[in-house]
Amino acid sequence: MTHEAGIPLGIKFKLLSDTPQDSAAQVVNDVVVGDYRDLDTLRRFAQGCDVITFDHEHVPTEHLRALEADGIPVRPGPDALVHAQDKGVMRARLGELGIPAPRNRIVSSPADVAAFAAEGPAAGDGDGFPVVLKTVRGGYDGKGVWVVRGADDPAAAEPFKAGVPVLAEEKVDFARELAANVVRSPHGQAVAYPVVESVQVDGVCDTVIAPAPGLAEDAAVHAQELALRIAHELGVVGHLAVELFETRDGEVLVNELAMRPHNSGHWTQDGAVTSQFANHLRAVLDLPLGDPRCRAPWTVMGNVLGGDYPDMYSAYLHCMARDPQLKIHMYGKTVKPGRKVGHVNVCGDDLADVRERAAHAAGYLRGTITE
Repeated sequence: MTHEAGIPLGIKFKLLSDTPQDSAAQVVNDVVVGDYRDLDTLRRFAQGCDVITFDHEHVPTEHLRALEADGIPVRPGPDALVHAQDKGVMRARLGELGIPAPRNRIVSSPADVAAFAAEGPAAGDGDGFPVVLKTVRGGYDGKGVWVVRGADDPAAAEPFKAGVPVLAEEKVDFARELAANVVRSPHGQAVAYPVVESVQVDGVCDTVIAPAPGLAEDAAVHAQELALRIAHELGVVGHLAVELFETRDGEVLVNELAMRPHNSGHWTQDGAVTSQFANHLRAVLDLPLGDPRCRAPWTVMGNVLGGDYPDMYSAYLHCMARDPQLKIHMYGKTVKPGRKVGHVNVCGDDLADVRERAAHAAGYLRGTITE
């Protein structure tokens, strides 16, 4: 999708891909298959590139510093990207900045988890559980995350078996999840997209609604300003998604950061004047950023998750005939249960109608809806 956004600008891409079957490898002409964790592979790949950017955060931080030392521009740079790579580093830095976040601490044993829980505000009414445990690196879409409901919960021991640092956080009793997406260029120009509501099912994003319904204007502006401040303070270049909890008393807490085009911004392909993909490219190339405003009163993005996955031609016939305004984006990924294999975008004036259309199309393409 980033490649697609670069075609009108004549941008040429070189891709380092894990396998020839990866989504981008199916459309980019110049593909190098190799391991992004190997520094020699990265150095050979980077030769001839004007700038390096990413579709995930997992390239080792020290390797990115080596590329910068070789004179290759890396955007976002390792000093910024480490805050999306390492949840412990992210929490520590946001704490220094006074950014509101769930109570948290690095822990090294189930006993540490119990002590952390006992010190929480809820401990006065009980034992302070539940507590959320996260591996500081590598987790996504609910992976590397455990909810521990008591000191004797077997889940309290699971994260420590891998021998990696573990972050403990209070389990926030939130009203809903929001996301603030912003883009920042090397010389500091920045734009903010409308704040969206993100609906999660089993730890995976199911639906995104733009703009977030019922969010007061001052609260939306506050969330945008928070994301812009984080982008500035961390020196982010490119797209930054700030995932937020909206508490029941209206406060917003930072949950996660992503420094790349993000699932919560996929709606912008069809619902914004300039998509997150186009603005990410503009930012990493230090071009003027595009207008982030909505094209329609409402846009709903529905994720197509791996399921029974019917014959796609028949599914397209049904969905396109039922809703000619529907936009379908499939990724060419191998289908696995619960895996994001595509998404649909629907725009319109009536939120209930737009939500129903997006949910029907996503469900039909997944195979959970048959009529």
